[in-house]
Amino acid sequence: MHRRNFLKASALGLAGSMMAPSLMAAEPAAAGTSKSGKKSANGKINMGFIGLGQQANWLCSCFLQMDDVQVVAGCDVYDIKRDRFYNKVNDYYLGKGMKKCAPAMYEDYQELLARPDIDAVVIAVPDHQHAIIAIAACKAGKDVYLEKPMTLTIYEGKQLCKAVRKYNRILQMGSQQRSDAEFIHAANIAREGLLGKIIKVKAHVGRFNGTPFPQEYTAPAQPVPEGLNWDKWLGPLDPAKVKYFPNIDPLLDSEGSEGMWGEWRYYRPTGGCMMTDWGAHMFDITQWVLGKDLSGPVEVIPGGYSYYQALTYRYDNGIEVEETEFDDEGPGVKIYGENGWLAVHRGHIYASEPKFETSPAGAEIPYEGIPDHRRAFIEAVKSRIDPNTPVEIGHSSCTMCNIGNIANDLGRPLVWNPIVQKFMNDDQANKMMHYQYRSGYEHLLEV
Repeated sequence: MHRRNFLKASALGLAGSMMAPSLMAAEPAAAGTSKSGKKSANGKINMGFIGLGQQANWLCSCFLQMDDVQVVAGCDVYDIKRDRFYNKVNDYYLGKGMKKCAPAMYEDYQELLARPDIDAVVIAVPDHQHAIIAIAACKAGKDVYLEKPMTLTIYEGKQLCKAVRKYNRILQMGSQQRSDAEFIHAANIAREGLLGKIIKVKAHVGRFNGTPFPQEYTAPAQPVPEGLNWDKWLGPLDPAKVKYFPNIDPLLDSEGSEGMWGEWRYYRPTGGCMMTDWGAHMFDITQWVLGKDLSGPVEVIPGGYSYYQALTYRYDNGIEVEETEFDDEGPGVKIYGENGWLAVHRGHIYASEPKFETSPAGAEIPYEGIPDHRRAFIEAVKSRIDPNTPVEIGHSSCTMCNIGNIANDLGRPLVWNPIVQKFMNDDQANKMMHYQYRSGYEHLLEV
């Protein structure tokens, strides 16, 4: 996906006035200085990558270009991905005339986290392992760039919030739209009152919300490719319930497979379907626009219930948010106010009046390759001050996605208390805030 209109001005600079109140996590540290105060041998922030799929490749391209960052290690349970990552990083540094900069490669993320010279990690594994690996990274004293959605379950998110604060770590959620010029502009227009009182919001996250398992699950398990450690890939999932099938994680051994995205994101045992995959972006912007970053809706009603045509969230101020398509441009957010409306997509804004729009200079830049959000993480690692999407905001946005899925599953309205983070008088819904890990994994959520 390419953006059509990207402000050449730094989105990070524009974001300054929109950042959430920061929490001082620790004393400021210079670049290349670890949490213990010891200067890194190379004077840079040493970074490791855990999960080396398609998204990690884009993230790696961003971080490699930063002079104050050194990519020193990578980890994945699939050998082809490890080889690809090794070649990418090694070739880049050799091309810069830097010798002896080949990354160390691991199959077990705990071995990477055990290295004292690594300051920060990028976690881009499938959703069902986000929480346990991020918590382990916090315990190991690593700062974390964590891909969205933050966690697979609400309980996992609550535990990760505790871990980040207990171990004084920096965590940046991969909600990169927070650093995008067009979304910053839209949020400013709404929050500064130019649209007048906000009446409602439509957030389109996509249509693939249907099945808990793909068709392949009705057949016997298929052979696991050589070089893929399926047991480690499953992590806390029950191997009796989640079978291997092609494309759950791309094999990368055929023509065109380099650009494939893992289908694990579309199935409920391993991801939250479009509700979390794109909802983590669009609901995140919705909460930002409404000033509900550290709160959330108080009621969620599934589409098809009574007169509700779409999944609807209601906030304590009466504003309703509908998950529904509002144009033919794909995922986006449309904000309705007393004075007009504004719609925003990646790289594009249009509104009821030209004064609400922006006219950025055009640039064809691969969307995932834009470094601003990643740069915000590095600056936060240096300053020890929260970035623009810290862990609590990541959890709040992810929770909105998850309670929507739960309401859809149950087919009835749910009353949600965003302060205590539970459903009111609804044991059945509360039990769906987590699932039973297989033996030997539940303790990994302990903080």
